[in-house]
Amino acid sequence: MEYIGLTRKEFAAKAGIRKRALDAYLEAQQSMPPADKAVRIADALGLSVEYLVTGRERRKPQDLSRYLRFRDVLDDLSVLPEGPLQTIRVVIRTLAAGHRRGPKTDPNAGAVADAPQPPPFSRRG
Repeated sequence: MEYIGLTRKEFAAKAGIRKRALDAYLEAQQSMPPADKAVRIADALGLSVEYLVTGRERRKPQDLSRYLRFRDVLDDLSVLPEGPLQTIRVVIRTLAAGHRRGPKTDPNAGAVADAPQPPPFSRRG
């Protein structure tokens, strides 16, 4: 309990369990708390019960929800052969690295994209 800055008595009160029961759970692991008490202890620690019991945390499905907006792109990528995928990976990683570094200070940044383009149906010589 020291790592969260509480005495066992304070933590037991925060978790809503008796100090004596907490002592029994912590000292030599004499007993396993019932599920309802394990949930209280985990909540008070800001952990999941799974982590409390196993020391591991599974990745939660909601962590993947941020990728749902890319579903259509992923569907398109899934039909491409490996060659174009390698090129796309390089492009994406290069763009992402630039954005992670923050705003560009180069006054000519974006000059290629901003350069005038010929009309789409212009006649050539």
